Amino acid sequence: MTEIRISYSISIMLAIRLQRIGKKNRPSYRVVVSEHKRDLYGRHNEILGNYDPVAIPKTINLKADRIKYWLSVGAQPSATVHNLLVKQGVIDGKKVRAWRPKKKAEEAKTAPPAAKAETPKEQAPTQEPKIDGV
Repeated sequence: MTEIRISYSISIMLAIRLQRIGKKNRPSYRVVVSEHKRDLYGRHNEILGNYDPVAIPKTINLKADRIKYWLSVGAQPSATVHNLLVKQGVIDGKKVRAWRPKKKAEEAKTAPPAAKAETPKEQAPTQEPKIDGV
């Protein structure tokens, strides 16, 4: 009997993103690479650095060579991580918009205020005065 082997490659979407660590009201973040659909607080492939936004001045430690490797393999950075990488000079490019306002706020700004539709008031039928003898 002939043995048939079928090989296929599974493309996994990788993301470079921030994983929150730290205490309440004292956030710090790890820069990690993991599968796009995987739970953010679950397993990750590699820790690429850390970011402490509360420290004065803000501290950012990144492994630039590993980040460039993961980007070359096809990992996509989140918007915030992309902005951090641009700020640190790891990648070239412009910063991207990291957040968008809520839709309710956008609709309130773009939609003109609705004018109240005036309903005509019902008027009592007018009667002409009756004149006797004319």
